[in-house]
Amino acid sequence: MKNTIHSDTTAIGFQIAPMIDVVFVIMLFFMVMTGSVKVERELRTWLPCPGTTTSPVDFPPDEITIGIAEDGTVTMNEQEFDTPKAKALPRLTESLIRAQESSKRQNQKVLVTLQAEEQASYERIIDVLNSLHKAGIQNVTFTVGSETTF
Repeated sequence: MKNTIHSDTTAIGFQIAPMIDVVFVIMLFFMVMTGSVKVERELRTWLPCPGTTTSPVDFPPDEITIGIAEDGTVTMNEQEFDTPKAKALPRLTESLIRAQESSKRQNQKVLVTLQAEEQASYERIIDVLNSLHKAGIQNVTFTVGSETTF
């Protein structure tokens, strides 16, 4: 009796389906990660040389906060101006004109933040805007809401 080992020879082949799955997973990973890459930008800075003349330093602009309450009271930097019934707001207008002239002499801008309470009358807001116009102030920002304190 002969001992013969009989074996079935099966062809071991390269499995392509798992490789395609792996490639798709890797491709998906790179597609998702490209959106989170931060782009660095160049900041251009110039240092003064010893032989150059320096230009005047630009200071931040003057900031004025004008508040308008529900009862018509107008405050500038938490100081009350005029009466709630005064439509022309002469004291406020004078103060704004002085602030604008002072800023012009210093080559600065005047920034005004107008803080009106939610129930403040539109007519009173227009009165304040008229005062700002008489003073020649154009940089005005509006805020409305309960965050303001008067």
